[in-house]
Amino acid sequence: MLAGIAGWPVSHSRSPRLHGFWLRRYGIDGAYVPLPIKPGDFATAVHGLRAAGFRGMNVTQPHKLAAFEVCTSVHPSARRAGVVNTVVFSDDGILGINTDGSGFVAHLRASGVEPSGKPVLLLGAGGGARAVAAALQDAGATVSVANRSRERAEALARDLPGLGVVDWEARNAALADSAVLVNATSLGMKGNPPLEIDLARAPDGMAVADIVYVPLETPLLAAARQRGLRTVDGLGMLLHQAGVGFKAWFGVAPEVDEELRRFVAGDLMPGAPSRG
Repeated sequence: MLAGIAGWPVSHSRSPRLHGFWLRRYGIDGAYVPLPIKPGDFATAVHGLRAAGFRGMNVTQPHKLAAFEVCTSVHPSARRAGVVNTVVFSDDGILGINTDGSGFVAHLRASGVEPSGKPVLLLGAGGGARAVAAALQDAGATVSVANRSRERAEALARDLPGLGVVDWEARNAALADSAVLVNATSLGMKGNPPLEIDLARAPDGMAVADIVYVPLETPLLAAARQRGLRTVDGLGMLLHQAGVGFKAWFGVAPEVDEELRRFVAGDLMPGAPSRG
């Protein structure tokens, strides 16, 4: 039984490590592999993988919108977010699901952060941000989005009524009115520039979350920790979003526990080798 993760690049992903752990834990004869697919080749690759016998795949940047378009049916979670991160192949077609948002909210709550009724400042308007924004709204949060391209932020707000839009240049000032800050951009990821934001205006009780998990403690989370703010790393989102796909592909509902987290985080610590 075969599945994998499609992205460009994809070498940073710890999904193969995560799913490999579950495959070994449950004694399943299967494999989960990285699938580096260039932009523009995604639809062709998807049909080829399905024909080759794959059960499905996870999808990371920059393919989440393309995945939505190639699916023959989409789960309400994907339709609400407008993007797909989990694809399931069957004889009936290609099903698209989105588990990013629900995984993010589950990790927030597991970390002691309840988003219901809270004002949230979300940075980014890409595929991951869309899913997180939709899930936060569904959880009862009031969400405002700031993106380097205001046009993309406004497009997201049109798709998710009730979402506020903040100018990128006003992101520091907007912290004062927020209870939760979420970085849903790739800024701060290994190999990318850091996120430029000044936490001086952040309220003392603010929670700061990052969907980036390579490195495990991003510059944003390090600055928040030094400021005395609660931090929520991106690894928990990865762990909590993964189970739906694993069950669909391999037939077992896996457990997210501390042993899994320690294993997946094992090569994210300072000095550990970087591998996909």
